[in-house]
Amino acid sequence: MLRLGSGLIALYFVGITAFAAGIDTSALPLKPALAFPELKFANWEPDVNGKPSPLRPILLTHAGDGTNRVFVPQQQGQVHVFTNKDSAQTTSLFLDISKKVLYKDNENEQGLLGLAFHPKYKENGQFFIFYSVKEPLLTTVISRFTVSKSDPNKADPASEKELFRVTHPYWNHKGGTICFGPDGFLYIALGDGGSGNDPHNNAQNLKSPLGKILRINVDKQDKDLAYGIPKDNPFVNVFAAGSKDTKITLPEVYALGLRNVWRMSFDRATGELWAADVGQNVWEEINIVEKGGNYGWNLREGKHVFAPTGAGTNSSLIDPIWEYHHDIGKSITGGHVYRGKKVPELVGHYLYADYVSGKIWALKYDAKTKTVVANRTIGYDGAPMPVISFGEDEEGEVYFTTVSPTGQGIYKFVAK
Repeated sequence: MLRLGSGLIALYFVGITAFAAGIDTSALPLKPALAFPELKFANWEPDVNGKPSPLRPILLTHAGDGTNRVFVPQQQGQVHVFTNKDSAQTTSLFLDISKKVLYKDNENEQGLLGLAFHPKYKENGQFFIFYSVKEPLLTTVISRFTVSKSDPNKADPASEKELFRVTHPYWNHKGGTICFGPDGFLYIALGDGGSGNDPHNNAQNLKSPLGKILRINVDKQDKDLAYGIPKDNPFVNVFAAGSKDTKITLPEVYALGLRNVWRMSFDRATGELWAADVGQNVWEEINIVEKGGNYGWNLREGKHVFAPTGAGTNSSLIDPIWEYHHDIGKSITGGHVYRGKKVPELVGHYLYADYVSGKIWALKYDAKTKTVVANRTIGYDGAPMPVISFGEDEEGEVYFTTVSPTGQGIYKFVAK
């Protein structure tokens, strides 16, 4: 961890104060509350062979099929499903691919990291999973599965079709969010490959999928691919000078210059793509992602030059809309812009948290002026809550998840 002298710390705090001037930072009259307090996870035990085995609910989502069900993947490779009722008693095991998924407690940025249901899931029964495979090591895949023809609460594990495979140089910074945009395409967040400083310069290399957000068409299959490339992807037809055959970019790339996006999501109302990018030495950041945008890593960290390869502010690099210093938190967890009905105080606010400090915020962004107008805290009683992920149900209500030794790791927001 980078240590700063007192003079540098003072300068950073001046920057934070200036950045936050005129912004509402008051606490919201809300608090987290346990959701589904009676829920038990099928086939999960708090210890295995005498060793603790905490529940790791890495995500919460829905199928968009009108059934009012909630799907919760475990990082170890299981996907659970249950009816979205406060009184829900138990989950059903929708899919178990734990024999294929690599997860280790001491390398916990691997595992089952992403789940997305096809926009036409009700008609085609397709969903997609991002996970780390056991063999070969340091490899992630995105696969398509389909639901069982006989049981809507069971997936067909034999239906797996691998679409995309990426080799990583190190175990950390896998990214892992997959989500469908309003355009019907699948968006994929990939970390820079791991270690520190992006030693292979992946995030700025348009030949590498690492440190990028990718966009693919899962309803089409181009030649030699298991998916299609959207024609308007920003780097589809970039060729070497003087060549009509040698492409020098990956056509899947939608945006670049990202370190390790830990959760991205589309605003249901505006269609904007929000991405929280985990920082390294000093700054955590939030971006609104544009097609073809370069978000600076490893030339910049947040709004600042990143040494030794750093770059100053320039028109080719997009700064985040918000950042915070490592004196506040050291690992951002991105969430959703709230568009539900049960918590009116949150409407239009982007919910996010910090895994290390356990703090939770609601950020309000004015798209017309391109400024943040509020960054309000959501307090809670007791010990900090390291938020590992956020999620939405079909009605747009937002939840967050934590690692839980008791199996009760899903929370919602309620009035104080």
